[in-house]
Amino acid sequence: MSVIGVGTWQLGGEWGRSFWQFEVDGILDEAAEQGINLIDTAECYGDHVSESLIGDYLARHDRSRWIVATKFGHQFNGFMRRTDDFSAAGVRLQLEASLRALRVEMIDIYQFHSGSDELFRSESLWKTLDEQKCAGKIRHLGVSILGKGSETQAREARAVGAEVLQVVYNRLDRRPERMYFPHAQRDGLGILARVPLASGLLSGKYRPGAAFPAGDFRSTLDPEKLQRDLDEAGRLLAAEVPDGVPMAQWALRWCLSNPVVTAVIPGCKDPAQVRSNAAAGSAA
Repeated sequence: MSVIGVGTWQLGGEWGRSFWQFEVDGILDEAAEQGINLIDTAECYGDHVSESLIGDYLARHDRSRWIVATKFGHQFNGFMRRTDDFSAAGVRLQLEASLRALRVEMIDIYQFHSGSDELFRSESLWKTLDEQKCAGKIRHLGVSILGKGSETQAREARAVGAEVLQVVYNRLDRRPERMYFPHAQRDGLGILARVPLASGLLSGKYRPGAAFPAGDFRSTLDPEKLQRDLDEAGRLLAAEVPDGVPMAQWALRWCLSNPVVTAVIPGCKDPAQVRSNAAAGSAA
């Protein structure tokens, strides 16, 4: 697995714009050129929209070079609206829909997506997933831990057959160092660090007082916390980012400097951002 991946929430249309297929082709072509082989998506990034754009690309390229990770548990109902469905029957249907959208026979990493501890502890869910793994539709299972956190899911991941934790980890949110990384080290779990640029706040593009337009999910964030994070990002830019180093590259390298982190999965809107992200990996 490459230490830099391609996060694709933005392809579902909740980051202020929609994407055409040719744009996705350009992003993934550049990723391949840069040696990136990990794509992370989800069933609810649009109604399988992100998966379908990726699937169209994979159908025309060498699928074997890519590690494809997706998620289950939510049905897309519009901008930032989801209906949870972690039932065994519902997940079987979601898996089939993801396989069709991605145009693959097997998903490399299939992840429990931001569900509660109660849903996580469903024996029938994990029994069903193990059956689908035995059937050759899933290679590895993972847990994408919800943003507010769950030490329980990290502690019990290996017991349900998961081998990967996906967690929010960046210079503004270091909770995983305490809550998740010790469990990952104990149980030999991979760590995928999502939101490594703090939803763009660690990109160096935004200053205190910045606001985001409707249609961009960041417009739904708590305004006071957003401004605190922007203030802290400004402090970090002045105090910790070396002169001449793009802040986004510094932020990705900071995540990768922790040996527990397997890969970071930043989003990207164009090939130039892919190249910038890849440069962070080559210097990590």
